[in-house]
Amino acid sequence: MDSNEARWYVLHTYSGYESLVKDTIEKLIENNNLENVILDIRIPMEETIEEKANGKKKVVLRKVMPCYVFIKMVYSNEMWFLLTNTRGVTGFVGPQGKAVPLGPDEVKKMRLEVVVDKYDFAEGDTVKIVSGALEGFTGVVESLKPDAQKAMVKVEMFGRETEVELGFFELEKLIPLQ
Repeated sequence: MDSNEARWYVLHTYSGYESLVKDTIEKLIENNNLENVILDIRIPMEETIEEKANGKKKVVLRKVMPCYVFIKMVYSNEMWFLLTNTRGVTGFVGPQGKAVPLGPDEVKKMRLEVVVDKYDFAEGDTVKIVSGALEGFTGVVESLKPDAQKAMVKVEMFGRETEVELGFFELEKLIPLQ
């Protein structure tokens, strides 16, 4: 394996500090021109439907793994030092705080990199949502962002139409009956 190849690593943070750590690392990247070293930072989130006291339902984002931030980077001792000294970070996940990259199966399982080679839906098509909090809902594709593997889909929820951004892997084209 090429030592300059970026891999996914996991940072452990204090509870509730995930967003602060992500924002701080993004500023660190910007201020130190590290765009080619740190390629991506993620806090795994999922959409869930929450019912409020008044009976209304609302779609909210929840952390899938609280206290963890996933980072795709080219590892070096300097990066270890910079990141472990970031406010809110307790260290890398690994033996004695040594950074251990995630394996391909773990990356796939965590959906850190889901690439859909072929998709058969276009703007205006009706699609079924096949995973996530909105699984089972149907909607109409409003726009596509192939580079980001995302689609804006208009879904009817709770009696009103709402636009949601979904990954291509969450969608399946519905074939109209002839």
